[in-house]
Order: sequence, then C-alpha cells, then structure tokens
Amino acid sequence: MTQRGWVLFLAMGVIWGVPYAMIRIAVEDFDPVVVAFGRTFIGSLILLPIALYTKTLGPVFRRWRPLLLYTLVEISGPWLLIGYAETTLNSSTVGLLLAAVPLVGMVILSKPIQGLGAKLWPAHSFAHDRFDARRTIGLVIGFAGVAALIGFDIDLTQPAAIGAIGLTTIGYAIGPIVINRALADLPPLGVVTGSLMLATVIYTPFTILRRPAQFTADASWSVLGLAVICTVAAFLIFFALISEVGPARATVITYINPAVAILLGVALLDEPLTIGMGIGFPLVILGSILGTARARAAEEPVATPVTQS
Repeated sequence: MTQRGWVLFLAMGVIWGVPYAMIRIAVEDFDPVVVAFGRTFIGSLILLPIALYTKTLGPVFRRWRPLLLYTLVEISGPWLLIGYAETTLNSSTVGLLLAAVPLVGMVILSKPIQGLGAKLWPAHSFAHDRFDARRTIGLVIGFAGVAALIGFDIDLTQPAAIGAIGLTTIGYAIGPIVINRALADLPPLGVVTGSLMLATVIYTPFTILRRPAQFTADASWSVLGLAVICTVAAFLIFFALISEVGPARATVITYINPAVAILLGVALLDEPLTIGMGIGFPLVILGSILGTARARAAEEPVATPVTQS
C-alpha cells in the first residue's frame, strides 16, 4: 500500500470508529430515524452549495439507479439499522460485529451475482475470486470470532438487534463494490452529495412522524458531529481510499474501527470490557486479515475496476 493509502486508511479507521459512541448518545433522546435524518440533512446542506458550484451533481443523477442502490445499502439502510441496534446493544459491541464486513465482502466478491450487475451497469461484471485454503481458514476464524462475541456479550432474546447489524454488514460490503463498478468515474463530491440528498428524502416522512418533543444538548451535538465529521469528511476520504486501494481492501478499515469503538465506549460511556470482546476481537481481525490479504496473481479478480488512480 502506498503512503497515501496508509494515511487514508488510518484516517478512515479512526473517523468511522467514532460514530458508534455518538450514535449511542444520540439514540438515548432521539429516535434512530431522526438521528439518521440529521446526519444526511446536515451533510446535504454543507455539500450541496459546493456541488452546485462545481457542477458535479448532473452526471451523478443521470446514473440514478446505481446511485439509489448505493444510497440504500451504504446510507439509508445501515444508519437506521445501527441506530436501532444501539438502543439495546453497547456501541463497542456493535463496532465489533461490524468488523465482519471484510469477510462478507470476500464472500460477495468470490461469486457472481447473476442478473443484478448486468441490469445496473452492463459494461462491467462482478469480480470472481477463488477460495484458497488461506481464505477459507480466514472466513472460518473470522465468523468464529463473531459467534464468540454474540455468544458471550449479546442477549439472544434481542434477535432484531442482531439481525439489524447482520443486514448492515451486508450493505457495507456491497457499497464499495457499487462505487467501484458503477460510480468510480464520477466526481466523489457529486456522488456523496447526491446519495445524502436521496437518503434525506427517504428519511423525511418517517422523521416527521418520529420528531422529538425536545432537543437535548448531548444528542444534538452528537448528531452534528455525526454529520460533519463522520459523514461529510468521512465519505470524501472513503472515496479517495477506494480509488487508492480498491473496494475489497477499503473495507478493511474495520480492522481499526472496533478498537476505536471499544476505547471510546469504555472511556466515555462506561461500557465494560467483556469476555466476548477479548475472544471475538482478535479472531475477527485475524480472520479478516487472512481472508482479504493480497492474493497471488492467478487469483486476482478477472474484472478490471472502473478506475484506479
């Protein structure tokens, strides 16, 4: 990885390790859909004037189908689901469960998704990657870590919260693939702004129904931080990271995210360090490293990314 890639990688790992604590604080007073709406609405307000000035929105909205898919799997679905999960789960636990994103991405990239790719972006196919012994072992170890975390730390009488995080991991694994296959040649500012605007429209009717009776300071500052730091800044850096290292390895920022989430959860929210974290965290990280490390030349994906700079 280049020096620029490492800088982007470390920045993203820290920035996207922070939201779990902020979301946990925000959902104590606001409904999860209100928190998600606040992120996308404020982010849109910040980026829209710049996008209009640079004329980057037009080309993006002409490719509205993959943009909508990206918005659904990377923003509107996951941000609502994470907020819902954190009404019952610790922020550090959620961060650790989402460390399975690279493993899910590895599975998705290893098999063709028939029909979907051809309909959305016919000029490009999904990558094919063979499972060798190393990747199979990594997959088993990583999901064993997730199982350990669930078994020790999570109340299994809350299956909806576990399911919400499971769907989020799938969405976060698909998002970078959509970017790389269908949106990578478009201006990142336009893609980020357009997706935030779409998500805001999707959230609006639900937010009206769930609007809070009062706006508390802690929750409001958390939503503002989520919008400015963890949304606007984070997405622009994330697009640069995907361009630098590719979609599969971009998701490996989840190596760092859980560590940041644990530190913040323990230090700021008085969340406990548990047996599940002690067993699950190293297993998930080891599995992800084994499963997503650079393959031999014969195992590289056969499809060429839209752009790599």
